[in-house]
Amino acid sequence: MPAPDAPEAAAPTLNEALRQAAARLRRAGIEQAGEDAHRLAAAVLGLTRAAILREPDRALVAEQVARLQRAIARRLLREPVSRIVGTRDFYGRGFCLSPATLDPRPDSETLIAAALELVREEGWLEAPLRVLDVGTGSGCLLVTLLLELPAATGVGTDISAGALAIARHNARSLGVEHRSRWIAADGLASIDGRFEVLLCNPPYIASAEIARLEPEVRDFDPHVALDGGGDGLSMFRCLAKGAGRLVAEGWIILEVGDGQADAVTAMFAPLAGGLPGDVRLFRDVAGMRRCVALRTRISRRELMICAKTP
Repeated sequence: MPAPDAPEAAAPTLNEALRQAAARLRRAGIEQAGEDAHRLAAAVLGLTRAAILREPDRALVAEQVARLQRAIARRLLREPVSRIVGTRDFYGRGFCLSPATLDPRPDSETLIAAALELVREEGWLEAPLRVLDVGTGSGCLLVTLLLELPAATGVGTDISAGALAIARHNARSLGVEHRSRWIAADGLASIDGRFEVLLCNPPYIASAEIARLEPEVRDFDPHVALDGGGDGLSMFRCLAKGAGRLVAEGWIILEVGDGQADAVTAMFAPLAGGLPGDVRLFRDVAGMRRCVALRTRISRRELMICAKTP
């Protein structure tokens, strides 16, 4: 007599699947394992966070279990959750990512807060500002600022065609396509016109430090968006040489790395006006000086000097 078939394993509930997923992540040393498991489950199962909390005893079918397991396997390889699900929340909005774009960090929201504060102080909130975002990546800085300043228009540049494609997509999906342009450029090369605000989150990691970054950054962010040369300041030097001709009367707002604020401030000092408050530093949520902002008041003569500076 043939042996009876083994009973099929009961389908796990959503809560059981989440507990198992979080335990696997925790054993691998991944911080916020529970949060990551919930975010991945919400994305791959097409559920809201509220639905997960409301229906913990929902039984999962085999295909749902397999999708969640595949996502957890990617996270175990230290791929960031945002890259697995394809989006990152930035300043309260969702931005699509690709391997060509930097994964925006909450630290970079400091640039938006700084820009809005400075624009408000200038009385420019309703002005038709022109904004330049150098090295735009996903477009999160420019798109966010255009959404916060409905009368503004902007240009985003990047050396990567793949990044520009994602930036255009984000501008379109968030409704600012008609107020933005996206240009392939290396730094400030081939950029013309005048702008009131220049934003930039440049590559500022010293080359030798990249190997020591967390795997989520080192192995998944494009190195061109990380590598700032031997001392991490190469891109700042390029910007300091050319920014004056583009922002003769306005604000240059830069994200900087740990310990770089003083060096960057000194580098851009010739472009800054001489009035109190023309150089401002802004701290991120961790209290680090994350953003350097400089108010330019450059005369025609000074513009000519800047243009001749090697």
